[in-house]
Amino acid sequence: MNHFEIIETRVAQVRAELAMMELDAFIVPHDDEHLGEYIPAYAERLDWITGFNGSAGLAIILAQRAALFIDGRYTVQARMQAPAELFEFLHLNEDPHVQWLAEQLPAGSRVGFDARLHSLAWYRHAKEILTERGIELVRVEQNPIDLHWSERPAPTKNPAILYSEALAGQSSQAKRELLASDLRKRGLDAVLLTQAEPINWLLNLRGRDVERLPVVLGFAVLYANATMDFFVDTDKIDCFAFSQHVGQDVSVYPIDKLGDVLKRIGEDQQKVLADPNTANAWTQLVMEEAGAILVAGQDPTMLPKACKNEVELAGMRAAHLRDGVAVTRFLAWLDRLIASGEFDGVDEGTLADQLEAFRREQDHYVEPSFDTISALGPNAAMCHYRHTNGTPRIFGQDSIYLVDSGAQYLDGTTDITRTIKVGEVTDEHKAMFTRVLQGHIALDQARFPRGTAGIQLDVLARMPLWQAGYNYDHGTGHGVGHFLSVHEGPQRIAPKGSLVALQPGMVLSNEPGYYREDAFGIRCENLVVVTEQEQIGELPMLGFERLTYVPFDTRLIDRSLLSPAEFRWINEYHVEVYRRLSPLLEGEDLAWLEQATSLI
Repeated sequence: MNHFEIIETRVAQVRAELAMMELDAFIVPHDDEHLGEYIPAYAERLDWITGFNGSAGLAIILAQRAALFIDGRYTVQARMQAPAELFEFLHLNEDPHVQWLAEQLPAGSRVGFDARLHSLAWYRHAKEILTERGIELVRVEQNPIDLHWSERPAPTKNPAILYSEALAGQSSQAKRELLASDLRKRGLDAVLLTQAEPINWLLNLRGRDVERLPVVLGFAVLYANATMDFFVDTDKIDCFAFSQHVGQDVSVYPIDKLGDVLKRIGEDQQKVLADPNTANAWTQLVMEEAGAILVAGQDPTMLPKACKNEVELAGMRAAHLRDGVAVTRFLAWLDRLIASGEFDGVDEGTLADQLEAFRREQDHYVEPSFDTISALGPNAAMCHYRHTNGTPRIFGQDSIYLVDSGAQYLDGTTDITRTIKVGEVTDEHKAMFTRVLQGHIALDQARFPRGTAGIQLDVLARMPLWQAGYNYDHGTGHGVGHFLSVHEGPQRIAPKGSLVALQPGMVLSNEPGYYREDAFGIRCENLVVVTEQEQIGELPMLGFERLTYVPFDTRLIDRSLLSPAEFRWINEYHVEVYRRLSPLLEGEDLAWLEQATSLI
């Protein structure tokens, strides 16, 4: 069967199952039970039913129709992968899917959903909207996709990594006691933890259950007395070594015991803290229906996890230095490739593979921290482009190359974007690159009082573009974990979103950009850490310490647009790049670095 016939058969199987369940529709999100950004292969249900494999989306299967909801990043990709004969294409944000569904069905209809794959906040919102229309929202015990996914990948059995205190900087026991103390102060009995990163941070664990995200998947309940129940595939855990690692007060259970323990918590009428936006509905409904008192609140691990301790920051600095060596060697290699003129058969995929090859040579390298965005010419205008979704663009026909990449090292996580001259560039290319770099510089130099949130700083990075009548349609900075997710909250620098104040130890990206559809894309990204600054006035101030040290391509700069202070920043940055990286490079790579960091 061809691709269309395979998807058509799958949709028909699910529709037949829905008919037997007496359901008129079923909702398929791009999520697993942990509701994280990255999901394992066995949870790719949206891909199975639609053929679309983007990182965000949702499908609704009705008896005679089906719809795929995607955001602007995936408009082109979705139409290439999901058969238009089967699916209507709608916008994830502009066409709210629950409202759309309510308008398609008559009163008396029944809509199925898997409560393990939706948050409690979503469930309550959806139930309210559908109930108003006389439509019932029905929890299914078995996901109809799972019943027909005959070649579904099995969960991995990779053993958990016991992450040493020498790398984590704090024992799991100390972290648990800190959170438990807060529970006691708030009069709470326990907190439900469902997302992988907080649990792995709290237990000083890492794993290989999900590509790009070094975690062991599981669930946990931390009690006010600092004991903890951890639900995990026990094949991945050496119980004796684990107990030695975390202390005696953590009980390990198989995943299938989670429901029993949640019911027991409910029967004891415990007051349980749970985040309705990040924890799945099933876990909270099981407790609530058994008698638990749910207290809505943010996952209490988020802030201490985001504020890196000195050991974690030392690891991040060391990881970024090694990463700087790898990326610099790649940029030097790329310039030599261009100079040779011998690039037949080279494409975006070749370039991404070569960059990873340089990273693999570095100590403590584990894997990429996300799929490399290796984008030539017009492909760079799609800010979340993936060359693996089609035929990679051939090298040698474009002016500009954008590469956004990162790595997971045992001691830190990296994320860097460089925009590079690979052909003849125009004055407009240079002007736009310079404005993006000016925004990057402005944010890098920001000083701000305690209590300032990223939403208040975002304008600094946009102002050079705004003044010329341009903008970019993404946030300026996201949080980054410590050998955890490359996208971490609650900190963020964006025009909308987090109001959480930036605090010392938080790591963020600084990545303004500019994108012209079907033409080119530009982004300049370093990672920075929030630090206390020397006080020079009345108020103690915070600012940013740079973690990333790799040259920017000065061949793309329009010097006529730069102020004296911006000239000074660029030159001082490149002096520091050379000072840090030159002892670690040799031969042609060192010669390239000397030229790339020369004063402008």
